[in-house]
Amino acid sequence: MTGRPPKQQSANPAEHHIRALLQLARGELATFTGLAFLTIQPGEPYLTNWHIRAISHALGEVMNGRCKRLIITMPPRSLKSIAASIAFPAFVLGHDPSKKIINVSYAQSLSVQLANGFRSIVEAPFYRHLFPDFKVSDRKNTENELQTTQGGFRMATSVGGQLTGRGADIIIIDDPMKADDVSSATTRQRIVEWMQTTLMSRLNSQREGAIVVVMQRLHVDDLAGVLLESGGWTHLNLPAIAEEDQRIPTGDGKHHHRAVGDLLHPERCGKAELDQLRRDIGSLGFSAQYQQSPAPPDGNLVKRAWFRNFDLQILNTRGMTIVQCWDTALKGDPSCDYSVCSTWARDGSKFYLLDVLRRRMAYPELLQAALKAEDDYRPEALLIEAAGSGISLSADLNHRGIATIAVNSRGDKESRLARVSAMIESGSVFLPEIAPWKDDFMMEVLSFPSGRHDDQVDSMSQALIWMKDEKPTGRFWIGKF
Repeated sequence: MTGRPPKQQSANPAEHHIRALLQLARGELATFTGLAFLTIQPGEPYLTNWHIRAISHALGEVMNGRCKRLIITMPPRSLKSIAASIAFPAFVLGHDPSKKIINVSYAQSLSVQLANGFRSIVEAPFYRHLFPDFKVSDRKNTENELQTTQGGFRMATSVGGQLTGRGADIIIIDDPMKADDVSSATTRQRIVEWMQTTLMSRLNSQREGAIVVVMQRLHVDDLAGVLLESGGWTHLNLPAIAEEDQRIPTGDGKHHHRAVGDLLHPERCGKAELDQLRRDIGSLGFSAQYQQSPAPPDGNLVKRAWFRNFDLQILNTRGMTIVQCWDTALKGDPSCDYSVCSTWARDGSKFYLLDVLRRRMAYPELLQAALKAEDDYRPEALLIEAAGSGISLSADLNHRGIATIAVNSRGDKESRLARVSAMIESGSVFLPEIAPWKDDFMMEVLSFPSGRHDDQVDSMSQALIWMKDEKPTGRFWIGKF
């Protein structure tokens, strides 16, 4: 009697999971990036996040030929180098070992470090399992370059490095400038010129070749700033804290909806850590490196050197005229723009900024903030722009016996700032030497009109125009804006 064949044992669940993960990693760059991280940083926890899928999708568009010029701007320590300079080249060469890739960083030491990370990936057992056709050539396997048997390579170099006779299908520029060099106009210009005169000509095909720039913003005239100004680049911008609603592609037909105030990766860097970073490096540095919104150090329409300083602790405002000016959001909704109140003291032809309140507020909170600000300073003139929620704010304050002056602004915001720029340039406008709001105020004023926000600028302009043009009569000033 013939017995039945033995029943096959079901696969080990752990082994089944590993095989499924490897199969997914072969076709999905985001999963592959996770395996790359665990290979390079053994023992460290890998915290997956939607922004890794967004980066991987953008790089995948480059790999598939649908994007030829890509800029990714994001905070430091957010997996940008592992994703763009290590995992991405390994993924591309795994699928097509004939591809030629040049990787550029600001220093040769960093380029070599990233090259070593790439090498550890392509030598890992999981990579050889995923991409058995990838083989390293004996002809070129050095610290700076690894070639495949099919003629492809990943070459590491630094900004300004020699590339004579070399061409690439994909060029990746990862942090072209270190933070210490941000104040050097010569260094910034050298990087841009090398990119435009040398690196751009290294593409094997200007039609099919692709360039990827991944970096943190450091200056308005850094490489990303110059390239974005020139146009023609796809831009994936990932600030640490969302300053506007975003719909970010994360895959074919998939998106991540990011609301104002959402953190980029709260499991890794939460609000407390970001607040500490802001204190450590200052609002201007934080805005550039973490928010990807640098301000010009000297200013655009208004220059830093034009403002004068005063000691808020010893300023005696007795006999001065106090003026408050509100620039309110279009709607009293926390998801809208900021509402701003600036409080000023006028002493003849000198204008002192005493306080700035800047907050996203629903209307009930806006009303309470206005009542408190009025009670704190008892202004002789309370200016409120007659638009949006400002109309309701004026009506409610007047109903409570607090007289307000409706500001019907003429012209655009640039025109209004131009009307008072001479006052600032002449040294008539004074700011406190120390104030918790001063860095944010200066950043917005110096960035204008290229910055993301302009509410503090407009509140300042409205207040200064009023104080310059109008004449006081008793407790409240009269006149029309």
